[in-house]
Amino acid sequence: MWERLREDLNCVFDRDPAARTDFEVITTYPGFHAVMMHRFTHILWNNGLPWLARVLSNVARWFTGIEIHPGATIGRRFFIDHGMGVVIGETAEIGDDCTLYHGVTLGGTSWEKGKRHPTLGNDVVIGAGAKVLGPIHIGDDVRIGSNAVVVRDVHEGSTVVGVPGRVVGGSLSDQQKRRDAIAKKMGFDAYGSTQDMPDPVANAINSMLDHIHVMDKRLEDMCRGLKGLGAEVADMQMPDLGPCELDSHTSCATPPIETGDEEPVPDDDKASSDKNDRKPD
Repeated sequence: MWERLREDLNCVFDRDPAARTDFEVITTYPGFHAVMMHRFTHILWNNGLPWLARVLSNVARWFTGIEIHPGATIGRRFFIDHGMGVVIGETAEIGDDCTLYHGVTLGGTSWEKGKRHPTLGNDVVIGAGAKVLGPIHIGDDVRIGSNAVVVRDVHEGSTVVGVPGRVVGGSLSDQQKRRDAIAKKMGFDAYGSTQDMPDPVANAINSMLDHIHVMDKRLEDMCRGLKGLGAEVADMQMPDLGPCELDSHTSCATPPIETGDEEPVPDDDKASSDKNDRKPD
């Protein structure tokens, strides 16, 4: 019991650079208060005192703004940062070394009895305002970005963002796990975010652009081959798709495509147009 309390206290310093002393954490951190109260109410719940456990959990909610049902199962070194608005349901299960930020909900999607809340693996980080709903399983080392809504299982090592939640990072390779272990020593990835958090929509569109580039190259090769066989192929000037990436600040203004079917401009009209365009010295 006391060992777990010491672990819960020490993990605050690992994940919150604002924490300075044990006394400060014990007296001013609502997340720590809520976890400590839950440790006690969970014992009451499991020993046939559900009413008293619910009363004390409500008292903790009044003081901390964090609602944890006494029936929820929570592992070691659990940390709630800021905490206001966090809700953890009765059948939720949380592994070791997990972190939740303010506004997180581990809720249910059904009124039926039985398992109806999510299960979190070890070392899961859920960003501010995220909602994890239903009897789903969140694997180890998962990162859920702020305000994401997750309603499906998430495999270990993944990163989830958006509404509904979309996986933007797959399972980690051994090399990537080693890199993350080193990065973890250097700093905690707060709010379930990383420095290179990808945008799934941008990734999808940029993949389509890459595909178009390949198709364009193949088409050029085909036209070159047909010309080599003596076929007449109209020369077409294709626009450059380089600056059209979704995250580029460059506008994608390209000239009209020349198809080879345009009517030729008479020489007199060309000369007249050049005169009009020429500025006086």
